[in-house]
Amino acid sequence: MKRILLLLFLAIAVASLPGVGRAEEKVIRLGMIGLDTSHVIAFTRHINDPKNKTGCRVVAGYPGGSPDFPASANRVDKFTKQLREQFGLEIVDSIEELCEKVDGILLESVDGRPHLKQARMVITAGKPLFIDKPMADDLADVIEIFRLAKQNNVPCWSSSSARYGEGIAGARNSEELGQIVGCDVFGSSSWAAHHPDLYLYGIHAVEPLFTVMGTGCETVTRIETGGVDMVVGVWKGGRIGTFRDLRGGKTDFKTIIYGKKGMATANPSGYAPLLEQIVKFFKTGKPPVSPEETIEIFAFMSAADESKAQGGAAILIQELIKKAQGKR
Repeated sequence: MKRILLLLFLAIAVASLPGVGRAEEKVIRLGMIGLDTSHVIAFTRHINDPKNKTGCRVVAGYPGGSPDFPASANRVDKFTKQLREQFGLEIVDSIEELCEKVDGILLESVDGRPHLKQARMVITAGKPLFIDKPMADDLADVIEIFRLAKQNNVPCWSSSSARYGEGIAGARNSEELGQIVGCDVFGSSSWAAHHPDLYLYGIHAVEPLFTVMGTGCETVTRIETGGVDMVVGVWKGGRIGTFRDLRGGKTDFKTIIYGKKGMATANPSGYAPLLEQIVKFFKTGKPPVSPEETIEIFAFMSAADESKAQGGAAILIQELIKKAQGKR
């Protein structure tokens, strides 16, 4: 009897040792395309930090870069070097080679123009894909990326980090605010080389606008004066959401939310909340933002340019989306 009890005690003790009696959690290997933005450093630092216990690790990168886009050309070598030397990433010569080495892809190229071509190669390889802002440089390309992803059954999504700012992500279902009746966002449209005006930085304000208001924007009108650039969206049911760029004034991507029960002011919360969603996405394969919402976000920003070109005319969102779909 004593012998049996001793053997049982030893079995329990061995089973309690770390790594014994249970499979080690598989680390999800991630690759980055486009090492020309500060996001690649911030994202890699967070994901690879053992303290964050993400279960993911950025292991390789493809530099990419756009020679005719200074924000890319002037930074790609610096960030590539930092990723190689500080974080130990393997730097590869092609997207195809990158896809062979990883389980998922972060498409980070600061220039949205090559995103469709880059995304097509990732989707062909069957790798889950997160696309950093801007998703593309054209509404038609945004729609085409989602079409390809659906056709090939590849999980894919895009988002600005501002979507997950404190007080923004849960506003639609807030008991304190009640039903959302309107929202004003403040941002910047001042840096937009090769892209529609709001795509590169205005997205950090427009993303929270749609996070709060939801889909259903019907028309977009743009008003410009010497000191203000304002885009007004009218949602189904007559609700109004606005984007305002106070040119010459301080821009901090503030969001003001109006509900039937109350009001609230929210600000971005850095990269961590977005990265938590990115990690969850690569673990589950489930995008947290629908293609329909992202397409409408880019349609809103494209409509702002179209309204500007037409002297402030109201642009129908769904007509703009249908026109973009017809380009393919």
